[in-house]
Amino acid sequence: MRKAIMNRRRYISTPALLLAAAVGLSGCTTASLDAGKEAAASSIPGKDAAIPAAPFNRSAANLLPPDVKAKGTLVVGTDPTFAPYEFYAADSKTVVGWDADFAKAVGETLGLEVKMVPATFDTILPGVSSNKYDVGISGFNVTAERKMNADFASYQSSGSGLAVKAGNPKKLALDAMKLCGTKVGGEKGTTQGIETLPAFSKQCVDAGRAPIDIQLFPSQNEANLALISGRVDSVLSGLVGMGYASKLSGGAFELAGNQDFEPTPVGIAMPKGSPLTKAIVAAVRALIAGDTYKAINAKYGIPDSVTISADAVDASGAK
Repeated sequence: MRKAIMNRRRYISTPALLLAAAVGLSGCTTASLDAGKEAAASSIPGKDAAIPAAPFNRSAANLLPPDVKAKGTLVVGTDPTFAPYEFYAADSKTVVGWDADFAKAVGETLGLEVKMVPATFDTILPGVSSNKYDVGISGFNVTAERKMNADFASYQSSGSGLAVKAGNPKKLALDAMKLCGTKVGGEKGTTQGIETLPAFSKQCVDAGRAPIDIQLFPSQNEANLALISGRVDSVLSGLVGMGYASKLSGGAFELAGNQDFEPTPVGIAMPKGSPLTKAIVAAVRALIAGDTYKAINAKYGIPDSVTISADAVDASGAK
């Protein structure tokens, strides 16, 4: 994911935005744009599939801290520019996607309403730590560094993918030596941007090659648009999200292979030592063991390769 799966912002939905950009750059007509938006809207494999309500789990709900139980609402920080995980619906206000459906199911399991609050990706974890949000659900890869400041309940395992211009004219690949001296885009706050790309660039320098020109953007949408417009040569982000975006780009960009680079757990973030952690971990375990998780994966065409078993949920140390 971004390494975070899977990030994401204040726009129309990611699919429509990418198509609009691609059409604008190619000089297509408004009619073509409208058709492109319709194609994007219908591209989710089971976009109209109804997700059955997740069964209430009393044992998980009993683990909720009293203040959250009394409030009755789970406030979720998310960055809606990373389809199919989180993006805006046609009204440009409602956050939809895999993570939105999963968050709703977590709430149902615990007997809570869920409020999805849009934010830029790099502000979500600080917002979780300051209790602005109860949890963050936005494709966060569970890394050792992040675990120093937050608890996690993992729900998938995914790695990075590299998007390149259609036809891959520069023959780029998800290999440090293939990216030396090129412009590589990413999103601020993601592990691709703050860990993977700097490490790749160091490998280039150590080998006597030109460093990677790393260009980080406030949202995944902006990184993808930079690739479409030629301001960067490639974009490194979560494999599933970049694969999905490439299909909606009107042929503007594609994945440089389907390599899943360094897959790691992806999880719900909570404040470090939060009294909420045990309840969230229990709810996620219950969901993954049941039918709701499978139904959400099927709706968005999520490959089996990124799913995990219920006993693999806990990446935070909460028992």
